[in-house]
Amino acid sequence: MKRKEVILQAASRLFSDKGFKETSVSEISEITGVAEGTIFYHYKSKEGLFLAILEGLKNDIIQGFEQYYKERKFGSGLERVEGAISYYLYFAGMREDRFHLLHQRYPYDLAASNAVCREHLESIFSYVVDTFEHAIQTGLEDGSIGAVPARKTAMLLFSMVDGLVRFKTINLYDPGGLYDELIQSCRRMLQKHP
Repeated sequence: MKRKEVILQAASRLFSDKGFKETSVSEISEITGVAEGTIFYHYKSKEGLFLAILEGLKNDIIQGFEQYYKERKFGSGLERVEGAISYYLYFAGMREDRFHLLHQRYPYDLAASNAVCREHLESIFSYVVDTFEHAIQTGLEDGSIGAVPARKTAMLLFSMVDGLVRFKTINLYDPGGLYDELIQSCRRMLQKHP
């Protein structure tokens, strides 16, 4: 594994476990065995390191969804929505430390004064909501989904799914235990009504 990735992984874990403000670059250096100067050389500041983590998460989400959809065929838009939900839950479980970081207050405080942070956060959430919306739009076109406003419904679905991810990141409940109920709720929300 490359040194930069080792730094990113260690920082992600520490920021997730302890919080951004409570984590020092010297701790990251100690855990990784990489000199503080090298960390600053690659990332310029602790904030720069944090922004690199967000950018990496954004890129991983985009690449992951693109690969997921490339490898699968769906019979309907409704199946595509269910696939998006399943993949998002899977991906969040695979990147648990980064999602825990994403669900903390610090990124949003930073976004208020840092345009790059705001752009990364907006890109992450917009991409996922866009993915849900595209699947809903496909379902509207093929008739597998009833007449619903695609964008608003995508935002509601994302809120439900991400809410379950948040339960997991704060150790309240495992979303896997509610997966079937989540899918059934989504189907009821999206089905055609007489």
